[in-house]
Amino acid sequence: MLRIIKLLLIEDDASAAAYLVKAFRELGHSIDHAPDGINGYTMATDGCYDVLIVDRMIPRMDGLALIRVLREQSIETPVLILSALGQVDDRAKGLRAGADDYLPKPYAFSELLARVEILSRRARVTPTEEIIFRVADLELDRLSHRVTRAGVEIELQPREFRLLKYLMRHSGQVVTRTMLLEQVWDCHFDPQTNVIDVHVSRLRSKIDKGHDLQLIHTIRGAGYTIRETNR
Repeated sequence: MLRIIKLLLIEDDASAAAYLVKAFRELGHSIDHAPDGINGYTMATDGCYDVLIVDRMIPRMDGLALIRVLREQSIETPVLILSALGQVDDRAKGLRAGADDYLPKPYAFSELLARVEILSRRARVTPTEEIIFRVADLELDRLSHRVTRAGVEIELQPREFRLLKYLMRHSGQVVTRTMLLEQVWDCHFDPQTNVIDVHVSRLRSKIDKGHDLQLIHTIRGAGYTIRETNR
């Protein structure tokens, strides 16, 4: 019986990406594609993938930097680097950055597939607690994108879902505006707008309205937090 492997391909070469997407899907596997490092980072942290296939030379955040950031955030999804840089030193740098395997270009698809299958078997089984975030009676399912409070489903827009997921991932901690801009909006400078305040206000109205226990709190001069106590 075929075990479906869920893959994320981070590759800026459109033709190369199209070839791999077609090849893996023909075998019955699931594969998403990101054309650059920033999009790849967002998808790698949002999704639940068995293996990441990362081209080393990609725009907006190169492959090695992307892998380092993922590992620093304790995201241990197995990574296979594909790269035209195939010297011993290049491979060593990739492995030291946190990659699990390194396949130089050009390569045979049969070898890539075999390596992906091996890495998928090594993939860490994600505990239920990490798939489903809980704060009091609020639950967020990362896989189904379903949010409930006291058993009642709450409809969120995609940005609201990402905002809530980030807050719940850091429940009990103060999350700054800068952290939200970078992780939820992919923005590495402050645009001097009230976009965060507006989204937090909308999210709070959906999450806390009608409940005695308020979960989302503004920490004056610092940022926001989600926690089980009103104090």
